[in-house]
Amino acid sequence: MAESSQQTHRTGLDMRVRPGTRFKERAIELALTACGTLSIVTTVAILGVLAFETLAFFSEVSLSEFLFDTRWTPLFVDKHFGIWPLISGTLLTATIAISVALPFGLLAAIYLSEFAKPRVRQWLKPALEILAGVPTIVYGYFALVVLTPILQKFIPGLGGFNALSPGIIMGIMIIPMISSLSEDAIYAVPDNLREGAYALGSGRLQTIFRVVLPTAFSGIAASVILAVSRAVGETMIVAIAAGQQPNLTMDPRESIETMTAYIVQIGLGDTPTGTIEYRTIFVVGATLFLMTFVTNLISQRLARRFREGN
Repeated sequence: MAESSQQTHRTGLDMRVRPGTRFKERAIELALTACGTLSIVTTVAILGVLAFETLAFFSEVSLSEFLFDTRWTPLFVDKHFGIWPLISGTLLTATIAISVALPFGLLAAIYLSEFAKPRVRQWLKPALEILAGVPTIVYGYFALVVLTPILQKFIPGLGGFNALSPGIIMGIMIIPMISSLSEDAIYAVPDNLREGAYALGSGRLQTIFRVVLPTAFSGIAASVILAVSRAVGETMIVAIAAGQQPNLTMDPRESIETMTAYIVQIGLGDTPTGTIEYRTIFVVGATLFLMTFVTNLISQRLARRFREGN
């Protein structure tokens, strides 16, 4: 009888608790659904605005002029709308940045995960990530007033505004992104893979480069793609130190203008809304979105093929 009464009492408690628990779970579910729906609606709205203004732009400018003209002067009397000077400037600075960040970031990740003692790793990793917290405008002025004069002493013909200096500084800025995410991916590799390599006679470096890094490739590739996207989307550094001259060149000594820097230039408020000059903001933004979207698709496919090959 005692056990029966206790069971009845517990059942009564469960019946009293369950309605409130179900309500809380339902509320949390609705909140999460609302957050997901909000992100989807925001993305669709952004794409809709880009598509609408881009179509309005191409109703006045032909697609052939946009793709095959080599000059970008929408603010001049003699207007040209060739996008390639902005694309070349964006790719040039991003290439320089990733050339600096990838080796240093990956080597830092290997050291932190494979060689550093736990106490050293505990202090060094947060110290390295501090670089990501420095405002980009500080990086921009550092590139302009410190790095550029130093480089001019060693590189003849380097202008006061150039692509090399902001590219190097952007590379330093995105090192923490590559090193932190790559270190997490390398650190997550199971120890039994390392032990198996050691048991087969592999040395430490051989194990790292032939076992650990290939296993962590998907995480490393994700960090590199994020870093490239960060470099492509950077605005203040290139706006301050690279100049705002849309030159179709791959010479890092010359002044260039990136796609984001142009958007900032037009977005200052001097251009009337609804004009062809104003609509260039959206067509440049749509082009930048398309570039990053294709890059992400390619990276995901490469990572998937690499995992299937292993």
